[in-house]
Amino acid sequence: MLVTLEEIRAAQERIQGVASHTPLVRLQISGPPGNVFIKAEGLQPIGSFKLRGAYNKISQLKEAERQRGVITYSSGNHAQGVAYAARALGRKAVIVMPSNAPEVKKRATAALGAEIVEVGPSSLERKEKAEELQAQFGYVMVPPYDDRDIIAGQGTCGLEILEDLPEVDLVLSPVSGGGLLSGVAAAIKLLKPSVRVLGVEPDLAADAQESFRTGRLVTWPAELTSRTIADGLRTQRLGDLNFEHVRAYVDDIITVKEEEIACAMQTLLYQARLTPEPSGAVTTAAVLFHSEGLVPFRNCVAIMSGGNVEPDVLKRMLATN
Repeated sequence: MLVTLEEIRAAQERIQGVASHTPLVRLQISGPPGNVFIKAEGLQPIGSFKLRGAYNKISQLKEAERQRGVITYSSGNHAQGVAYAARALGRKAVIVMPSNAPEVKKRATAALGAEIVEVGPSSLERKEKAEELQAQFGYVMVPPYDDRDIIAGQGTCGLEILEDLPEVDLVLSPVSGGGLLSGVAAAIKLLKPSVRVLGVEPDLAADAQESFRTGRLVTWPAELTSRTIADGLRTQRLGDLNFEHVRAYVDDIITVKEEEIACAMQTLLYQARLTPEPSGAVTTAAVLFHSEGLVPFRNCVAIMSGGNVEPDVLKRMLATN
């Protein structure tokens, strides 16, 4: 069963005062024949959209469940969302993170009081480790994307877009495990079906596009998805429930190249005065380099999903010509 509009609206009330209603920032660029706005999720308290779903999920747990503590598996942003929500509710959080997660995300997660367990780079490996610890210690699992409460929480981003820009006719969302894309697409299509919703991912980690276009859920090996600089988009496959939402509500999934992501980061920094992480810049890359697949549109919103970027990565991206 797909997430309902009522669930997304309930999530919006639940997260009010915890997650921010982030602004739409006009992007002044030449090229596309329409207005482009950036949904600046990097301005959330943890620097990414992940707080929406994590708090919506954890805040609904029964007291006995909260006392057991929560656990999740994440390359960084969901880790911070769970750690932030657990701390706000006075509960323990354990996070299984890959060894190649950015140090800035590891440090931020630890600073929020979470216990970090490191494993190898595979997204499946960290999921299996989290499930092992859950069984051993009785923690409550807070999945990063394949969960209806997580999807409903991320869908609040879509509600805000429609509230702030009712005239929107195209929305672009990064896609990895599918939590943000499926939630946003559900919220928007349930309220305004005429709006086109597209997912965007790196061509080095294009498992979601392959799944969408073939109609069957595929998994890419970690050695392929880990090639992209967009560390938040290295998940090896869409979640099962997320895939159902994507098939029901998403119009297409497109891919961008690594050099296009670097250029998009430069554009967001210099033109919009926003600091993106590579994963958050893929939608702007789509606008800059793949507008022929996006038109026609009058008002496009590109979701910048996060801003937790390593200083060395940012420096390297800004030096790219």
